[in-house]
Amino acid sequence: MHVEGVPFARDGAQFTRDFENLAAWLASKTDKTATCRLVRIDWRTIGRIIERVAGELIDSDRLGDLFEISVDEVAWRKGHRYLTLIADHLRGCVVWGCEGKGRAAADEFFAELDPEVAALPSPPPQPPDNRSAHAKQPRQAPEPAIMVPFGPCPTVPAGEGIPGAWLAPGSELDPALVARASRLIAVSMDMTGGYAASVREHAPQATIVIDNYHVVQLATKALDEVRREHWNELRRTGETATAKQFKADRWALLKNPDDLTDSQTDTLAAIRSGGGKVARAWAMKEMVRAIFAPGLTVEAVSELLDRLLARLSRCRLAPFIRLGRTIRKHRDGILAARRLKLSNARAEALNNKVKLIVRRAYGFHSADAALALVHLTCGPVTLTLPHEHAFA
Repeated sequence: MHVEGVPFARDGAQFTRDFENLAAWLASKTDKTATCRLVRIDWRTIGRIIERVAGELIDSDRLGDLFEISVDEVAWRKGHRYLTLIADHLRGCVVWGCEGKGRAAADEFFAELDPEVAALPSPPPQPPDNRSAHAKQPRQAPEPAIMVPFGPCPTVPAGEGIPGAWLAPGSELDPALVARASRLIAVSMDMTGGYAASVREHAPQATIVIDNYHVVQLATKALDEVRREHWNELRRTGETATAKQFKADRWALLKNPDDLTDSQTDTLAAIRSGGGKVARAWAMKEMVRAIFAPGLTVEAVSELLDRLLARLSRCRLAPFIRLGRTIRKHRDGILAARRLKLSNARAEALNNKVKLIVRRAYGFHSADAALALVHLTCGPVTLTLPHEHAFA
């Protein structure tokens, strides 16, 4: 049997290129049932079409100019199955993704970003440093080096850059010196998942930025823990009616004060006037929100963080004590977000769009098909209909 490629169909496809483009466009715009009824094929076939179209249209050089990126995960199926997505802050789109989350997923990204560096063998273990033997040797002055510009700017001020010099005959340039990971300036992420450890290993020069939104989110979760604990205490003491009403009024505590209704505002005022640990927990949650108010300088945020940490350490509420330890651990990343004016807001918006896409196209049986649809809708891909391509 002789197989020959044709210009009007993709390799391994049973449909024409125009039909597949139409099916992929419909899948990115509407739900599964409507797409299946319009093109009259089953959803598994549409998943394979999406993979082929995305594999052809996605830019192979999309990882070439990355300087400020965000790392986040999103659930795509039940059973704790996640997709890790890398977004470019400058272009505002998803440039890479894989199944899974945590450090293993981040390591996979860096391996694809710089395959030459990933293929290098690990260095042999160094012998113990014999300081007494080296102490007798005179210290040699370092050889002069020239400064090589790097980063998104074609020029850098004098004295800044990476040391460079002529290579000796027969030697090769270390791939790590020109690796694309070495161009990363900042990586924004949340405080979970183990992504920071991978960034420190593969891109130690990059600044780890902790999104302020996730800090406030952790404070809200700590408040919710205190609220549930107080609710359980009311139930154990037999105050069933009070516990039921307290549960119904939970949104008065968890919502932002500016978004409360009139009745919720009255409920919150009653809780605060009554005092107790729930009122103290709400006040500390609002302290965390106030730190990230717009217009504050980095110095002001640093001072407010120190005051907050001192308050959390002696609040006698276990969830907020843990919150203080977490904030103290990631203090530099929190300040870097304000200094560099970076946040995961755009990444969170993309994640919400991804969640909507995955839910609307519920029925994917492989992560590759889900990622392909994410690239078609949120990535650097321009998907056109057949008639638009014909008249372009």
